[in-house]
Amino acid sequence: MTELVGLDDVRAARELLAGVIRTTPLEPFRPLTAALGGPAWLKCENVQRAGSYKVRGAYVRISRLSAAERERGVVAASAGNHAQGVALAAGLVGTHATVFMPVNAPLPKVAATKGYGAQVELAGNTVDESLVAAQTYAERTGAVFIHPFDHADVIAGQGTVALEILEQCPEVRTIITGVGGGGLISGMAVAAKALRPDVRIIGVQAAGAAAFPPSLVAGEPVRLPAFSTIADGIAVGRPGEITFNHVRKLVDEIVTVSEEDISRALLMLLERGKQVVEPAGSVGVAALLAGAVEVETPVVAVLSGGNIDPLLMMRVIEHGLAAAGRYLRVTVRCSDRPGQLASLLTQIAEHRANVVDVEHQRANPHLSLGEVEVALSVETRGVEHSDTLISALRASGYQVVFAAEA
Repeated sequence: MTELVGLDDVRAARELLAGVIRTTPLEPFRPLTAALGGPAWLKCENVQRAGSYKVRGAYVRISRLSAAERERGVVAASAGNHAQGVALAAGLVGTHATVFMPVNAPLPKVAATKGYGAQVELAGNTVDESLVAAQTYAERTGAVFIHPFDHADVIAGQGTVALEILEQCPEVRTIITGVGGGGLISGMAVAAKALRPDVRIIGVQAAGAAAFPPSLVAGEPVRLPAFSTIADGIAVGRPGEITFNHVRKLVDEIVTVSEEDISRALLMLLERGKQVVEPAGSVGVAALLAGAVEVETPVVAVLSGGNIDPLLMMRVIEHGLAAAGRYLRVTVRCSDRPGQLASLLTQIAEHRANVVDVEHQRANPHLSLGEVEVALSVETRGVEHSDTLISALRASGYQVVFAAEA
């Protein structure tokens, strides 16, 4: 078994990071406090330099390179956050960074990585494929490969998050965070379990990209045959060798959340917490809101990153509103006669729902002669309001189906 990182390693990493990173704030989050019946806090790594915790591990790793290694430059692979962390850290240390990113990486993350001075190469459809390209580049050029999670220096750097949490909330009973390859939770577990063995450490993965549960069952890292999630920052197909050993020994529980859970959490963090968070950064909150895990309070949920593509944010907000029953996409079939559309819209207005857009169609071959189809997007005040509106429309003789059923 690979030797685990120790508390002294994390403390040494913290000394290296002094003056380089921010000590990020710990903010109370009332919606979670109300839901859990005890204090709930948010560790805001979404406001860290480069937008995520990743700069911690990247800087520790790169700052320890020899002069000869720095001369050769560094290379990394990432969907975005590790890319920006490596680019920033390389610039601070004084070496050149080349970063391989998936071809579908969010454009703002690509632009930010370039903005920190890195050379960006797009390769592969997933982070795993980009990792292969980066390792090949390292072998060919001599550049030092900076792994996004599976290295002791990286794990030690990420563990400094837990040191801050324990100082900011000494009474904490549970720490929950998202898990991709496992670097963050490994480092945090090292620090927390050494200083406070009673603190529970819980990891959260997106259900569509959950490699740790089957790996823990198998007793070794297992590669997923396929994976997909909006939480691109934790979309990793196989745990690291080093991180797997840390998680197996130190982490109390790994749970999963759905895409709907993630969307709801993002929406609540934006509305109630005033926090801009990417999907991967919200999964801890998602698990708590969805009741995916039982926790003791006080609980701290780590918002691991805030680098979200604005276009994805728009889609996620819409999805979150729909999941919360506040955004309906329905199709209404009714008779094609003058005034029918106006009557339909009037009834919706009378129920104090707001029509966002409307499409009037006669050319659908599934329609009967003299029948028209009206596709509507409607804002409502929640599930109960949505149900009341749909019931009223059906009671008035309208055939109402949801968009997915139409």
